[in-house]
Amino acid sequence: MTVPNVITLFRFLLVPLIVFFLLNGEWLWALCGFVLAAISDGLDGFIARHFNQRSVLGSYLDPIADKLLLVTVFVMLGYMGQLPLWLVIAAVSRDALIVGGVVLSTVMGNPVAMQPIFVSKANTAVQLVLASLVLASLALQVSPGLVLDALVWLSGILTVASGAAYLLAWIKHMGGYVDAGTASDK
Repeated sequence: MTVPNVITLFRFLLVPLIVFFLLNGEWLWALCGFVLAAISDGLDGFIARHFNQRSVLGSYLDPIADKLLLVTVFVMLGYMGQLPLWLVIAAVSRDALIVGGVVLSTVMGNPVAMQPIFVSKANTAVQLVLASLVLASLALQVSPGLVLDALVWLSGILTVASGAAYLLAWIKHMGGYVDAGTASDK
């Protein structure tokens, strides 16, 4: 097992710990766990790329760990009234759409190789910043004000745009359309 895979598995283990801290109102610990998980995501990617430790297992585990972390924290923050439910529903629906598309295309014998696209990477980055800001505001008992509102709306826009981009790429792939520039045909 490669070092990046071990780091990714560590991120999986952090998720229930973060939930425990959130449920018990331990905001600072939840924030620390979340930031540690986010840093570990960047670290495992850096190690995989720069030390040639990419693996097939890692290509599956890493995005699953990312989604598990973000979806879980978004659901928890929505449940606690710290994020608007429409945003939580949009984020969870987008991820369900992507996973469902990958599973359906595989079942239909036309597996799609989903490569991250720019809007999706931007969406993930904004969601990480948004969740970190909410957790930091809870831990430090400060109000982020308009910055929070702007990040919520930006996250919503990027979530919808990313979901639409993946849906379009999936439809093209399933329809047999071949374009070297699409994410699903690389």
